[in-house]
Amino acid sequence: MIPAETSTRICHLFVAQRWTVGAIARELGVHHSTVRRALRDAGHLGPVAALRTSTRATLADPFVPFLIATLEQYPSITASRLYDMVKARGYPGARDHFRSIVRSLRPLRSHEAYLRLETLPGDEAQVDWGSFGHLQVGRARRPLSAFVMVLSYSRKPFLRFFLKQRMPAFQQGHVEAFACFGGVPRHVLYDNLKSAVLERDGQAIRFNPALLALASHYGYLPKPVAPARGNEKGRVERLIRYVRSSFFSARSFTDLDDLNRQAERWCATTASERPWPQERSCSVDAAFERERPHLGALPPNPFCANEIVTVTIGKTPYARFDCNDYSVPHDYVGRQLVLRATSHELRLLDADRVVAMHRRSFARGVTIEEPRHVEALEDLKHAASRQRGMGKLQRAVPNAQRLLCALAERGSNLGSATAALLRLLQSYGQLALEQAIDAAIECGTPHPNAVRRVREAQQQRAPLAPVELSQHPELQYIVVKAHDLSTYDELQENRHD
Repeated sequence: MIPAETSTRICHLFVAQRWTVGAIARELGVHHSTVRRALRDAGHLGPVAALRTSTRATLADPFVPFLIATLEQYPSITASRLYDMVKARGYPGARDHFRSIVRSLRPLRSHEAYLRLETLPGDEAQVDWGSFGHLQVGRARRPLSAFVMVLSYSRKPFLRFFLKQRMPAFQQGHVEAFACFGGVPRHVLYDNLKSAVLERDGQAIRFNPALLALASHYGYLPKPVAPARGNEKGRVERLIRYVRSSFFSARSFTDLDDLNRQAERWCATTASERPWPQERSCSVDAAFERERPHLGALPPNPFCANEIVTVTIGKTPYARFDCNDYSVPHDYVGRQLVLRATSHELRLLDADRVVAMHRRSFARGVTIEEPRHVEALEDLKHAASRQRGMGKLQRAVPNAQRLLCALAERGSNLGSATAALLRLLQSYGQLALEQAIDAAIECGTPHPNAVRRVREAQQQRAPLAPVELSQHPELQYIVVKAHDLSTYDELQENRHD
């Protein structure tokens, strides 16, 4: 920007003294583009006056009428497109100089005037999303978005951060905002975002059914602004800029909950204590106290803004949701459950029965387990393995049941005892094990170690006896080849020699 005195002197030299732009620039020590801008702003350098900026003929002079006519018909046409058009018509000049020619000939852009929009207390609120980069959560990089609502009359703000801009988060923002305000405005103004407007053709609007359900629950009327008319919701746009500069800039926080706690404190203090734009002596909080009685009453129950999906439990008892696994009881393997998720918790339901509850994780590739779910599955697997071993043992050695019952009364581990007895069965056979078990019980030492010691003592006392093949059927089909023993006689004769 140049001083007003310099601009006045430029206009005087150009209009009254008939100086050229170059002479004015040299006299005042400014750039020639500054001179042209001052003359255009004052209305002295239009398409006709531009021809008096220089007394010398230029290569563009034959094309000036064509350029003026084209710019009047297409005011927003670019200089590069005009250059291609005059180049095809024989213009020999360079592209860079041509841009300055077009700039001097382009008509001044008319500015649109806007009416100041006034609202009544409790009549309107404005809503929009703001993007604030990304937040690293574990191995996941989530987009950080701010849900912003402002009451149009008092400028009372509400700010809540989410890690996604999906419909459940959009609904949850409304629920928390209305609870914070203690009431509901009659209208809520939206941009044409997909969470509000699915399709629009002029005044024909197809709203998002999820938004209509929310509006019906709270009794307000959703109103989308006209396309490309962001000025109609300027209060929320300015509030988002205010959030960026006054709250989020150079802000440090540990996680999303910490950021939201700081945002709630900022809305209640800094943002609410600022002067009210309509009356600078009054604060936003004081204006909100005037508006609060005009808000509609809240319904008895808040709107359910959960994210609801159906999940199928596979071979492992886990439900997959948002790239993470959540444990469920092993009884629900192979079944379908309904998953309801909020920004903080996750519930899995079978009809109306809550099967599992977990704290929601926004990381990726994380397994969230309930210890009792895992313990129940481990106990089931151990019990099944023990039952299979007991059945095999009792079928082979029926009196082993007496030993196991005695161990159970003492509180011993039946699984390890069963495994030890199965090993003894494989080593000693059915009959020998039955005898050893009876001897151990009669001695009052019902334990696998006592059975093993009894069997070892029996083997030391017992003489060698021929093996009865009937007790060992696996030996019946062994073929033993007879050897010639004459070689041993020869060895004996050689020893005498």
